[in-house]
Amino acid sequence: MKYHFKVQAEDKGFSAICMELPECLSEGNTMDELRANLKEALDLTLDEPAGSNYTFPLPDPTLEGADEVISISVDPQLAFALFVRQYRVSRRWTLRQAQQALGLPNRTSYTRLEQKGNPRLSTLEKIWEAYEDFPMHRVSKKAV
Repeated sequence: MKYHFKVQAEDKGFSAICMELPECLSEGNTMDELRANLKEALDLTLDEPAGSNYTFPLPDPTLEGADEVISISVDPQLAFALFVRQYRVSRRWTLRQAQQALGLPNRTSYTRLEQKGNPRLSTLEKIWEAYEDFPMHRVSKKAV
């Protein structure tokens, strides 16, 4: 999962703003520093508390390769948590309904899936059963 940032040259370095998440921006003296700062800003912006019903707009793939735009990958564990929340909210499920749909023992077990973490394979299989079209391929750093 990659978000897109419009880069602007400044007197002393560069600044950029996320085109999908305008509240996410940063600056750096070099392009390498800017990329590192944007990665940190993006992950901090997207690290919404588990159980929230707020969902962030997903990246716009049509922005890939646009002029003066750079792509920054989301941490895969954070991307996974975002998609889990996105799917729950899009179905208008409560935390309890999502927990029951996945066959998890309690709500806390489900809530952990909406946080940056590392779920077990057995949990991933439950997610694929409950959310048949879950876009696991978009979670990877290499995915667009």
